[in-house]
Order: sequence, then structure tokens, then C-alpha cells
Amino acid sequence: MSNYTLEKISLADVTQLQQISRKTFKETFSEHNTKEDLNKYLNEQLSIERLSEELNNPHSAFYFACENKKVIGYLKLNWSTAQTEYLDEQAFEIERIYVLKEYLGKGVGQFLLENAIIIGKEKKPSYIWLGVWEMNTRAIRFYEKNGFIVFSSHLFKLGNDIQTDLLMKLTITD
Repeated sequence: MSNYTLEKISLADVTQLQQISRKTFKETFSEHNTKEDLNKYLNEQLSIERLSEELNNPHSAFYFACENKKVIGYLKLNWSTAQTEYLDEQAFEIERIYVLKEYLGKGVGQFLLENAIIIGKEKKPSYIWLGVWEMNTRAIRFYEKNGFIVFSSHLFKLGNDIQTDLLMKLTITD
């Protein structure tokens, strides 16, 4: 297995973050969404301005997954008021885990998830949660394999399309 590293992202990395964000989002969702909806989302939600705001939020953190200094995926974490769905002050959200298509099935997602859980536990949350599109069966199975269970759902707007995300959580035990 390859040796992956985790690197915390700063505002200086925003252009590289935008590149990996857009590429992995397109790879993951272009097959099941219209080009118009996808482009609207990319332009609004993954703009330099929007990503810069997210990077500046003191209750969020981004990390790159790298292999030999090449960025191959990334992770976004939220706590406190930065959570996309403010469920509980003591909850910790994994908002994004994305991996380049060529690295799927090579342990990068597992590497990112394990690190997200380690970082999350440092905040002493009551639970760690995430949202996953109901049509993304590969991701749902991955999270279930790692102990996450569905506890609710919420609506997610991709362009002009309203979709349903399943909310999954991992209860934290000492």
C-alpha cells in the first residue's frame, strides 16, 4: 500500500484546493446530473471566493491527501457553528471527503476518514456525522463499513436540482 500523507490546507493553497475540489466533484457526480446543474454548483459553491471564506472560518479545517507530494484527495471538517446542519454544538461534521477517480479503491478514502475521526475526537464531540447523497451507494456502503448509521436526511441543492442527502453518524465512545 502506498504511503499517504495528510497536509493541512491554508489560504495560500486555495487555487489548488479549487482544482482538486472541482475535478473530484465532476468525477463523482457528472454521470448522474446535468451539465448545467453541475456547472452552476461548481461556479457558486467551489469558487475561489467561497472556498476562501470556508478556509477563513475558525470552526472549519481542510486537509489534502498526498502521495509523493501529489494531491490525490481532500477533506473538509466542521464543528460548532460551521456545521452545514447545526444539529448539536458538541457534534463534529465531516463535510467533504473526495478522492481522484484513479485512486478510488486504493485506501485513500479510508486514510482520510480515519484521520477525520482522529481529528474529530480531539474536539471531544458527542458524535461525528456526515451527509451523503442517497444515490451514492458506494459511499454509503463505505461509511456503513466504518460504523456510521443513517439517522436522518436533508435536502441538498445541486444547481437547480433538489436532492436528498442521508445523514449518517458515528457515536463516539471512549
